[in-house]
Amino acid sequence: MLLGFFIACLVLGALVGFLAGLLGIGGGLIIVPALVYLLPQVGVPVDILMPVALGTSLATIVVTSASAVRAHHKNRNIPWSITRQIMAVIALGALIGAFIADKLSSDTLTFIFATAVILLASYMLASIRKPKIREMPSIGVLQSIALFTGIMASLMGIAGGAILVPALSYFGMQLRQTIGVATACGLVVALFGSIGYVITGLDQVLLPNWSLGYIYLPALAGISLTSSLFARVGVKMAANVPVRTLKKGFAVFLILVAIKMLWS
Repeated sequence: MLLGFFIACLVLGALVGFLAGLLGIGGGLIIVPALVYLLPQVGVPVDILMPVALGTSLATIVVTSASAVRAHHKNRNIPWSITRQIMAVIALGALIGAFIADKLSSDTLTFIFATAVILLASYMLASIRKPKIREMPSIGVLQSIALFTGIMASLMGIAGGAILVPALSYFGMQLRQTIGVATACGLVVALFGSIGYVITGLDQVLLPNWSLGYIYLPALAGISLTSSLFARVGVKMAANVPVRTLKKGFAVFLILVAIKMLWS
């Protein structure tokens, strides 16, 4: 059973990496629903299903986003003067989100995840108009956005780019810089969120073997092994396929998955 689960995670990692490279979307939106389906097969009980899926998802993002941060830094896509001022706050938000998740039921976490996915996917479906040029807000406003992003991203098991990129784009930041900031902050969210899920899960007696807190290590290993490799394939294909159309189709798929999670 464990071998079959590991192979499934290898396939999942390949899919996540490919779509991330092709569409520029975060892996957590795919990983979490897939793990919700897969984890019961290795004995993860329903009561802790969502925390394990969320914590494991964040742990995989730590592994896969490190190289992306290096690449964006090398290409000077990360305005560190802004990024440094919000990284500590977004890390705090990620920790808070993990501790909140530990206190909520799996049903509540599923509702939060599915509802947020529907909102984010609906935004993806809409025609994204070119943002008006606005002045960047005060650092206090940016840090408030970062805190909210950290909490929600940790509760959803995602890096937070789906929240941070639209927010920074609204204020007129160039797209490549918003992606750079979101990538750097996403690594911080994933790292501190993972730490939070490890700490809160250490005393959980229902966890299966090979767990580190709420992080299920076989899933982490399987997804991480293939996601980075197939991300390069997705990037290469992005130049030859209608990405805009694919994004809309993917958004519809996400909405249907979220509705099924709510219905279940």
